[in-house]
Amino acid sequence: MVVVGAGTFGAWTAWHLRQAGYAVTLVDAFGAGHSRASSGGESRIIRMGYGDRALYSRWACESLPQWKELLADAGQPDLFRETGVLWLGHDADPHVDVTARTLHRLGATTESLAPEDLRSRFPALDYTGITRAVYEPGSGVLLARRAVGCVARQAARRGVDYQVASVEPPDLSRRLDAVRLGDRGRLSAGVFVFACGPWLAKVFPDMLRPLLRTTRQEVFFFGTPAGDRRFEPPSLPAWIDFHAGAYGLPDIEGRGAKIGLTALGPAFDPDRGDRTPSVDGLAAARRFAAARLPALRDAPLLEARVCQYTNTPSGDLLIDRHPDHLNVWIAGGGSGHGFKLGPAVGAYVASQVAETAPAEDLVGLPAKRPEQERAVL
Repeated sequence: MVVVGAGTFGAWTAWHLRQAGYAVTLVDAFGAGHSRASSGGESRIIRMGYGDRALYSRWACESLPQWKELLADAGQPDLFRETGVLWLGHDADPHVDVTARTLHRLGATTESLAPEDLRSRFPALDYTGITRAVYEPGSGVLLARRAVGCVARQAARRGVDYQVASVEPPDLSRRLDAVRLGDRGRLSAGVFVFACGPWLAKVFPDMLRPLLRTTRQEVFFFGTPAGDRRFEPPSLPAWIDFHAGAYGLPDIEGRGAKIGLTALGPAFDPDRGDRTPSVDGLAAARRFAAARLPALRDAPLLEARVCQYTNTPSGDLLIDRHPDHLNVWIAGGGSGHGFKLGPAVGAYVASQVAETAPAEDLVGLPAKRPEQERAVL
């Protein structure tokens, strides 16, 4: 079997296929965790909450133990930081309440916090406009670039043939039996899984261009006051204010407090797109920092990154067999939330290839319509 793309979906798919006994080759054009990848970057929130999308909450609950086990086996358990994740709720914000109910049904550990509790436990945050919150104490932050690289290396140690090579778009005029690796020849297999993130629409343009939109997204790291530990975990958790359009991560490894913007940016080409952070994006991040972390109102910018989301019209993942080629599978549409779900996605793809589990309609091709509006946060 060949898995194309060594991001979180591809690396974990290769891992699970190998665990199931298959011979697997994992190929990535630039290597796992590279700077163009959606699975690159320094940090990603690992949260269980997904509103009423119980499938993703269940997959998140299944994924975190796998992340922790693999990182521990690799001798790098500190690539996961148990910072906790705090959902900030407004009066006109049912998403937080629905999230809490879904997590309760799944048996996930959460705490409901009132504003007075929040101010005493996490004093660096300003809670203006916040009427309640849901806290996931066991969730946290993965150091993304290094974590996904670790998965690829661990897969290789278990027998996966991991190669850094460019895969040309396949010829789908007939049954696919090999892919071409640039000038390095052909790679033959019986089954192919394409998990190449923002490049999927380039690989399958006729089918996926109407269903996948890649957008430019920005994150910013602001310097915290010298000696002030209110911005480090556990004093500051990862926090999410989807109603206001922002999320934040605590200061980890001295990189600064991270602010991300949830609004979808303009269309973006992962190969040629300009990754220089914008003046407008920085100004918006500064406004959010000033509103939620007042002590950072005039904080210096330490780092900024431009990455990309690859969104389906609904925001749901896209994991399915190619409708015209029974030995070709597609796994993508991470839509900004897929990183944490890598282990469960890999297990699901492996189960579909092996035909050992039923398909999940929510992530299938038939559920995607170009006119839908993104609903998953």
